[in-house]
Amino acid sequence: VELKGKELGVDLGGDRELVGRVVERVKERELRGYTYEAADASFELLLRAEVEGRPLRYFQVESWRAILEDRLDGTHGNEVTVKLWAKGERIVATAEGNGPVNALDRALRVALERIYPQLARLAVVDYKGRILEGKHGTQSTTRVLISATDGRNEWSTVGVAENVIAASWQALEDAYTYGLLRAGVEPVE
Repeated sequence: VELKGKELGVDLGGDRELVGRVVERVKERELRGYTYEAADASFELLLRAEVEGRPLRYFQVESWRAILEDRLDGTHGNEVTVKLWAKGERIVATAEGNGPVNALDRALRVALERIYPQLARLAVVDYKGRILEGKHGTQSTTRVLISATDGRNEWSTVGVAENVIAASWQALEDAYTYGLLRAGVEPVE
């Protein structure tokens, strides 16, 4: 694992113990399926969490729910409800999308854009899902990589879970968090 802390705007300060913790955390997560070579933003968020002793937070997720509906006319409906806290306010938002991940993205945007107008510039520009080795077929762990942009810069995030929607949620949550960091917004916690 090569740590490029200064390039990411995070100073490791030659702290051997901190570097050791970061290396161990990366190794542990890579064993679970995460990859940071293709997810620069998720790596920076992980690095910042180790340096600061806690994750960078702009919002706290209470829960989310995805509903996929097979309709009689052969079409499909995708609806997501997100419950979260941001700046001391509880927000419940629901959105539909052309797929469950698009609905997740839209619901998160509906929930947060009023409080963080900087997110209006954020857009998901690429989505990749991959089944990881270990288990077979539908019992497999999935890795999701998401690329997002603010119109000037692009970054990538990663999520890993046994459920493709949950892995997508993790990657989206990192994408929004990193977008707010890049926009210069101060975390709430």
